Amino acid sequence: MNRISLTLMLAATLAATVGCSSKNYVRQQTTPLINKTNELDDLTAKNSKEIKDVDQRAQAGIQGVQTRAAEVDQKALAAGKQADEAQTLASNATTRVDTLTNTVVNLDNYRSVADTSVLFGFNKDNLTKQAKEELDQLATSVSSTKGYIITVEGGTDSVGPSDYNYDLSQRRANSVIQYLASEKQVPAHKIYLIGLGKDKPVESNKTSEGRKKNRRVDVHLMTNTTGNAPAQAPNTTPAPTANNNPPSSL
Repeated sequence: MNRISLTLMLAATLAATVGCSSKNYVRQQTTPLINKTNELDDLTAKNSKEIKDVDQRAQAGIQGVQTRAAEVDQKALAAGKQADEAQTLASNATTRVDTLTNTVVNLDNYRSVADTSVLFGFNKDNLTKQAKEELDQLATSVSSTKGYIITVEGGTDSVGPSDYNYDLSQRRANSVIQYLASEKQVPAHKIYLIGLGKDKPVESNKTSEGRKKNRRVDVHLMTNTTGNAPAQAPNTTPAPTANNNPPSSL
């Protein structure tokens, strides 16, 4: 009986020893694999982070280049627009000079009968009471003048851009034309508009009083020099009627 018990105990001890040895062996074999796997995971994470950083820098660089390219395009467009505007201003100035030259040449065939000048407020184109009285006085000479024409020369002071002043001078002249046509029954085809802008000041623009006198419209009642047959109208743009748009002239 004792021998059997001893045999059983030895068998159990041997089995336990064999089991522990197997577990140790497995642990020894798998530990390096697990460690290597962990190292590979760490390396993969590091590479992924570096790739992401490189991609972000690349995207930032591409965005920077695109932004600079857009800025260059905008500057090029702005430069082109400025060049077009300069060309337009030059063309407009040439047209005004040519038209004014033709007007002056044709007016050499006429002599002045009566003249008046009406003044305007700063940046205004409406007629004042005094301006209407001066036009009324000039209109009294129209009925007794044969072969007449009336020239209306609008002017401004030197404040503001040239193009704006040319437009303002025409608006002022148109106010005079519409008053003469509607209130004094002067035929519109007898009236000729010359918008001078700030190109023909009567006083220096360096003083407020001078600028005030330059905000004006000069009106000239003229007749042909022979005084016989009705005069031929000068080769200028006829004045607009009250219902038409202003002509494109100086």
